[in-house]
Amino acid sequence: MILKKNINKVFYLFLFSHLLLWTLVPSLSNTNLPLDTIEALAWGSNLDWGFNKHPPFSAFAVEFFYKIFGNNDWAYYLLSQIFVFISFLFVWKFSNEIFEDKTYSLLSVLLLAGIYFYNFTSPEFNVNVSQLPFWALSVYFFWKSLNLNKNVDWILFGIFSALGFLSKYLFIYILIAFLVFFILNIKIFKKSWKGYFLSILVSLILVIPHFIWLIENNFSTIFYGLNRTGLSEYSMINHFKNPIELLIKQMIILIPFFVMFFSILKKRKFNINTKNKKIIFLITINFIPILLMLITSLISGAKIRTMWMTPFYLFFGTFFLLIFKNFINLKKIKRFYFTFLFFFFLSPIIYLLVSFIDETKRTDYPGKEISRLVQNKWDDNFTNEIKIVIGDEWYAGNLSYHLYSRPIWINSLKNKASNITEDQGVIYTGNPKILKEICPGVFGTIKPVGYCMIGKR
Repeated sequence: MILKKNINKVFYLFLFSHLLLWTLVPSLSNTNLPLDTIEALAWGSNLDWGFNKHPPFSAFAVEFFYKIFGNNDWAYYLLSQIFVFISFLFVWKFSNEIFEDKTYSLLSVLLLAGIYFYNFTSPEFNVNVSQLPFWALSVYFFWKSLNLNKNVDWILFGIFSALGFLSKYLFIYILIAFLVFFILNIKIFKKSWKGYFLSILVSLILVIPHFIWLIENNFSTIFYGLNRTGLSEYSMINHFKNPIELLIKQMIILIPFFVMFFSILKKRKFNINTKNKKIIFLITINFIPILLMLITSLISGAKIRTMWMTPFYLFFGTFFLLIFKNFINLKKIKRFYFTFLFFFFLSPIIYLLVSFIDETKRTDYPGKEISRLVQNKWDDNFTNEIKIVIGDEWYAGNLSYHLYSRPIWINSLKNKASNITEDQGVIYTGNPKILKEICPGVFGTIKPVGYCMIGKR
């Protein structure tokens, strides 16, 4: 058993080991960055207050890293793990507020190693990973604000809530959970309502630019999200099939978590004291977002994608440890540590095996080599730099990321074609048959994509 005086050291050893492991493994095994990361980098090359698929924060984050590290793939795996690191750190800090014994706080975080959202899928920096620290920070500062009622905490809660929403709209589900808890306990927190509204005001100020962008762009991001749920393929059976499928997938995902948890449980009994503010808060933040997802799927028939649930389980360890606290046998903690280590190392081993065995993944795409070939052809024909790449986020996005001139990415010209000149250096990517027919410059193909280059000779 780890001595209590060493708990902090063990916790930080886990944090840095997790960060190092999940930065190194994909850096060594992947030829190219994952799809969602390339997509965020494409948006980052041409920053705006929103994009056709998502709000802007993930693009801001990767572009900030690009300014520092350029097109070094390991930097974006590190970025992703920094986000996971911060979320684990604030799960730990929150758990310290819940438990008197830091052993339980440590277990609250170590249990998360059994949930594949926080290991196997974490190297791909995307809007789901982008939410993680803000989910944890919002929970921590909302709890702190309710208990201390300091304006600085309410302001920080408002800032992190806004950044979470600007990562992905589904963040609103945890915000609804906070509202429900506040309303149900309004008599207890009646002195806090001014601070709560201060946090809402702070959040609204930060998200106003995005709301303006939404209006100017015909709410394209919202319509994209609705289309991703499959609502256009209406079927009555979807109202039952999709919620059931969602539940089954979540239960499968949580199997390693419960294997770890049951390894230290002496009795499968629990105690939910409805007068215990901590328990009610944890029930609210853990289960209302999941319930809202199920209701969304049940009412609309929407297909909820598994990855959308990424931040939902950050405080599951804290909750289950609290309600089963009287039935946990810390004498069996060695068995827990062995189980933890098994899953801690199993996940990267599987990641490596999948990477080496399956050669059809996006991360095997030779983006750097293709960009080098495109650059060579450009240099043979034109004298200016490539400033703009046009096409989808994957093929054109890879060019934007790998080419040394870091051209800005544009999905399509629409009404902007008249503003583009050959002096700017433009590459169109797309269907080779169509591009070959209409290309006014130099055409080339690197299957399955065609490249039309227009520059200054």
